[in-house]
Amino acid sequence: MKNILKYCLSLAVAGGLMWYVFKDMDLASMWAKFQHANHSWLILVTIFTIVAAWSRAYRWNMLLEPLGYRPSAFDSTVAVFTGYFANQLIPRAGEVTRCGTLNRLEKVPVNVGFGTVVAERVFDVVTLLFLIGLAFVLEFGRLSNFFMELFGEKLGIGQGSGSNRIALLGGLAVLGIGFLGAAWWFYRKNAERLRQNSLFAKIEGFVLGLIDGLLSVRKLRNPWLFLFHTILIWTMYLLSSYVCFFVLPESSNLTLLAGLTILIMSGLGMSAPVQGGIGPYHILVSSALVLYGLSKEDGLALATYIHGTQMILMLILGGISFIITLVKSPKTAVG
Repeated sequence: MKNILKYCLSLAVAGGLMWYVFKDMDLASMWAKFQHANHSWLILVTIFTIVAAWSRAYRWNMLLEPLGYRPSAFDSTVAVFTGYFANQLIPRAGEVTRCGTLNRLEKVPVNVGFGTVVAERVFDVVTLLFLIGLAFVLEFGRLSNFFMELFGEKLGIGQGSGSNRIALLGGLAVLGIGFLGAAWWFYRKNAERLRQNSLFAKIEGFVLGLIDGLLSVRKLRNPWLFLFHTILIWTMYLLSSYVCFFVLPESSNLTLLAGLTILIMSGLGMSAPVQGGIGPYHILVSSALVLYGLSKEDGLALATYIHGTQMILMLILGGISFIITLVKSPKTAVG
């Protein structure tokens, strides 16, 4: 019953956000844009998606190898796509489904597979944070204006000059660093007493697990190859975002830097606990596209197109992978 309620709540949140996003939009005009879109670019998106999934599977195998398991790249890729398929239907179900699929095909224990997936996710989070910092450095003007609109009036700082933006963002950075320093000092002084609280113990265990996941790369036979595949995965994601700009004429002049910003917003939107990031994805990506000169209508149209085609692609590739999982005999899987 708890899981059913969580699922229904997730659906309700996604539905409410979608209503909020589209309530003032001309859906007929948006559909007309989709009908005249240059869909041939989706061929490249499909290729980039498959390469990214294969690279993720190969990187996953590198984490499994020190634990004594060497699944084939094909079976691991099938497991990755099956996980994507499950995520489109049930939030956060992808990781468990992915590990269960590899267990069926390659007899890798689910708990072992899940531990390596958690470690893998740590590197993805770090990569996303790095890209956020990189985008902010490269696109300071646009992104600072965006944050000034969000926080400037509340903090009493106008939007005008660059010095105002630097003052605001610098102040926020100082406050953030000061808060982290104070929190670390408080933790060191009161760690034993704080561990008596079950919630704190869980948070501490989670953070320490993330650190262990980052350090696990030292056990790999070829850490640089692991780094290469991490870069390759996110490069494929970036190119997938970028080539979608050429689908609609209104966005065909956007640059690769715009693709980087959209990639970040996509990652944040897809991490929301709703099916396939429905709602948060559209809000974040369409808002980012407005920063690059698109109208609100065109930004939302492109965000909807990208999200919709990606969801359909994941359902098709994931569905095929799911069928392979059912048809392929576990006895014939490479051990």
